[in-house]
Amino acid sequence: MSDSVEIYTDGACKGNPGPGGWGALLVCRGVERELWGGEQATTNNRMELTAAIRALALLKRPCRVQLTTDSEYVMKGIREWLPNWKKRGWKTASRQPVKNADLWQALDEQVARHEVHWQWVRGHNGHPGNERADQLANRGVAELGGR
Repeated sequence: MSDSVEIYTDGACKGNPGPGGWGALLVCRGVERELWGGEQATTNNRMELTAAIRALALLKRPCRVQLTTDSEYVMKGIREWLPNWKKRGWKTASRQPVKNADLWQALDEQVARHEVHWQWVRGHNGHPGNERADQLANRGVAELGGR
């Protein structure tokens, strides 16, 4: 693993489902990079996952990553649910298809490329990186014509 990178991610949705945005702030050796985007008809959970996927995919080589999110869905999924989903062929404990399996699989592929340490923070609680990611996610929605 070469570089250490801090990543802050967030998702936003105006209506759930509705127009949504995702945002990520990457910090490496004091250099910051902002990413954002959006989708017309989506959910907040899909935007939270997309933010992490897009940020990790931007890294050109394996890195040590501290990924900070305010999404309990992402944290529980990556720490608790994902290993069992994979064992069960992307089925839940009740044998139902995993929601957002396409994104969970993409996130799993990106995480495998890096040494990722996950951190959860309470959203809208003044954490600078999380607040910036939230602004970027809302920018993604705004650029779709949402507010």
